[in-house]
Amino acid sequence: MDYDAMATTYESLEPWYEHLYDTLHAIVRAELTPPGEPRGRALDAGCGTGFQAAVLASLGYRTHGLDVSAGLLAVARRRRPSIVLARGDIESLPYARETFDAVTCCGSTLSYVHAPARALAEIGRVLRPEGLLLLECEHRWSLDLLWEAISSLTGDSLGYGLHPRDVWRHLGARGEAGCRLPYPGYGTIRLFSVREIRAWLDAAGLEPVGMWGIHVLTNVIPSTVLHRQRLAGPLARCYRILCSLDDGLRRLPLAARAANSLVMLARKRSTARPHEP
Repeated sequence: MDYDAMATTYESLEPWYEHLYDTLHAIVRAELTPPGEPRGRALDAGCGTGFQAAVLASLGYRTHGLDVSAGLLAVARRRRPSIVLARGDIESLPYARETFDAVTCCGSTLSYVHAPARALAEIGRVLRPEGLLLLECEHRWSLDLLWEAISSLTGDSLGYGLHPRDVWRHLGARGEAGCRLPYPGYGTIRLFSVREIRAWLDAAGLEPVGMWGIHVLTNVIPSTVLHRQRLAGPLARCYRILCSLDDGLRRLPLAARAANSLVMLARKRSTARPHEP
């Protein structure tokens, strides 16, 4: 993806991302608000233009943001001058061990890295013992898979750009390469199972302590319909209702298993050192 080209419109959120970030930021505030002083340091890994890093700063953290895109970081420097920004790759974070008390890695950042297990190991390295990671990533199993299959069997009627063999490959993907699918407008993305994420977190010295799902009921509407500038009329009203219901569902233990976006909160263990991925 050419992130530099989208820098000026990066925060013009489609309906899909409006719901995602409204929910994510509510979770950030609920789970990452420090219990007292001092507030410590936080990192937003894959910060884009910094609008999520700004949420961390509002909680009192000395906030850092890292991204691969010079264009997105230029916008972030103009809009959020108080945040310390760096250009870099989350597979090789430019920070010393045990630098941060909290890390967020959201916005499907993990789907675009070459080695996600290594990226999580790096996050584990820079977290202090008992520090928290809030991770959001693309979930492999959701109702959107059904829409992908329907679209592929009906001449791409829903605009996923997939053939039946692509969906079959999705269902059967195994091994280190994992499940990767092209998505219109977003390039090839990697999707993750709960089992994969849990295994990589464990290898990084991180213990899951919470899990949520976003875009569970909203997947009644194909995601390609929601990745547009705006919705109108009855569809917009229907989507608002689904978002409200989805917000309530996210707290249920099984919601993440059917969600399009998987959110995990993990704590760095205070004893065992992280393993190499």
